[in-house]
Amino acid sequence: QTDPPTIPVEKLFPDGHFPVGEIQDHPGDFNTFRTTSDEKRALDREQEDLYETLRHAAEVHRQVRKFAQGLIKPGLKLVDLCSQLETKNRELVVESALARGIAFPTGCSLNHVAGHYTPNSGDQTVLTYGDVMKVDFGTQINGRIIDSAWTVAFDPQFDPLLEAARAAANAGIACAGVDARLGEIGGEIQEVMESFEVTIEGKTYPVKSIRNLNGHSIGVYETHGSKCVPIVKTNDQTKMEEGEIFAIETFGSTGRGYVVEDGECSHYAKAADAPNVPLHLPRAKTLLDHITRTFGTLPWCRRWLEREDGGSATVNPKGAKQEKYLLALKNLVDTGIVTAYPPLVDIRGSYSAQYEHTFVLRPTCKEVVSRGDDY
Repeated sequence: QTDPPTIPVEKLFPDGHFPVGEIQDHPGDFNTFRTTSDEKRALDREQEDLYETLRHAAEVHRQVRKFAQGLIKPGLKLVDLCSQLETKNRELVVESALARGIAFPTGCSLNHVAGHYTPNSGDQTVLTYGDVMKVDFGTQINGRIIDSAWTVAFDPQFDPLLEAARAAANAGIACAGVDARLGEIGGEIQEVMESFEVTIEGKTYPVKSIRNLNGHSIGVYETHGSKCVPIVKTNDQTKMEEGEIFAIETFGSTGRGYVVEDGECSHYAKAADAPNVPLHLPRAKTLLDHITRTFGTLPWCRRWLEREDGGSATVNPKGAKQEKYLLALKNLVDTGIVTAYPPLVDIRGSYSAQYEHTFVLRPTCKEVVSRGDDY
């Protein structure tokens, strides 16, 4: 690969075989047969195309985040970080309408904001030395999504907070597997997370798992599938099942360990079960057509609507920049056709850290596809 990367990832692996993720065994004595079972190995081989698609998207994620890690330093405008990261993502995945591209907006949430923040146009926020930034972005190929995130802090006093979230994510991944119970995984994550404390400006805080955030199963073109992986202990007896794809994400906070929606909204998605409501506002109809054509049910942000291509050069090669759309967007949200996802915030003055990986529960093993040498 060049530096900075410019060669599409598929060109680097012309045989269609992409780097395999980290392989772990499924935990539990009842799963030991899986590594040697001929039946499970045969089932595994049948899914090879799916695994290669996930590995392809994961390799794009690794190369894009390595590029982003080279950009991130104090003084960087968050809008510049996002636009450069997203441009690189489109380039390396070889964006093609809904078949491949960005899976969701680039989250770059700072400090007490845990998630769902990306700058809207006009937001001139600059990254500073004292910030703790969660970078959460996704790639997708044929609707197969890689969702992975890490945290950046320049001041070493925040290191234990980052280490708590990272260790908790790894603990959660380690005890995930076929027939593992979701509530117990949450308990493991919480136990590791809350064994850490962090001293900031001379005051010591316990690190808390943010109890109303969670990991999730991943469906086709569906970042948040039907199953939730808690990050605190719950009595949810639901089991993980063979063939499922999950993102385990952990959030540690020095605040209350609880988030609420607050602040200007940037993230939106068309509801998968959008009601068939008559729209009386002509502008709302045209905006909805644009959203459906350009994003389907994948999440998007306001910045993308305002691009010359309206969010995708391959869907709208002649341009489709959306202007004067806010009233129409409000109408779509109010009717339930589009869901708004405002920033998720803990108490002001607190700090939060996040780590996240995507893995697939293969019949024979667990493959952490988004693992890299960075995290």
